[in-house]
Amino acid sequence: MSPAITDATPADAPAIAAILGAWNRDTAWMPKLHSAAEDLGFAQHLISSRTTRVLRAPDVLGFLSRMGEQIEALYLAPTARGRGHGAQLLAEAKAACAQLTLYTFQANLPAQRFYAREGFAEIARSDGADNDEHLPDLRLHWRKEP
Repeated sequence: MSPAITDATPADAPAIAAILGAWNRDTAWMPKLHSAAEDLGFAQHLISSRTTRVLRAPDVLGFLSRMGEQIEALYLAPTARGRGHGAQLLAEAKAACAQLTLYTFQANLPAQRFYAREGFAEIARSDGADNDEHLPDLRLHWRKEP
């Protein structure tokens, strides 16, 4: 079955929470701040208050959540990484918006390489004082070509 992008539903919250938890566990430099229950609550919040789209085949392989032109989250299940699924989710967001912005941690070099390939450019850096993890981050921006 070819992966399809659909709206996230409340039934997708456990899968989204599992993807978030797996990324956190797999990322050595990331502080372990949230419990599985907190990940589930965050997933429910994204679904209920943001445009959250999931890539499924039929299980959830990944998701992208945005508020207008601000990408709040783009994560993939460990088995779905490196297969073009993130680009597929991002392409849909690009088709819906004239521009997009997002934050990524300065330590997240794979994400920085991915977003650079996708046409995003750095527009700001922070020392991490404004995020829960207190990790330095980058603000990235993409604009549709006229």
